[in-house]
Amino acid sequence: MRYSELIQLYFERSNALQAYWTLYVVIIGGLLAFSSLRKQRDPITTALVTVLFAFFAYKNLGAIHDVTLQRFATLDAIKQVSSAGSDAPDAKVREALEPTLTPPAYDGVRRFHVVSDLITIMTLWAMERRRAKGVA
Repeated sequence: MRYSELIQLYFERSNALQAYWTLYVVIIGGLLAFSSLRKQRDPITTALVTVLFAFFAYKNLGAIHDVTLQRFATLDAIKQVSSAGSDAPDAKVREALEPTLTPPAYDGVRRFHVVSDLITIMTLWAMERRRAKGVA
């Protein structure tokens, strides 16, 4: 692949990653809105929503993992492209662009996702418990 195509691929993968995070945030917002609108206690519904959210979160994290690996692979390919050839990047462009291509390490992303998952589930159950006590 040419340098320009690799740069384009890197940013396409970045956009895909952003889409997964956006979907994640929208789902959490919808879950919490749904839960906040319920007036009567229903632990079975809360349990079902919890399980379904856990399934979604697991698959979402898997997709984020795959895209993160793709970004790192693309970044490695970008750094290996020779400075010689018909599609060789200008040295100044390369020096300016490549230091900005810094995807976060997956371990930190995974920790953030899992902590957010746990906080979301705890919030769902806190709302259920509050309804159970009859507090409005």
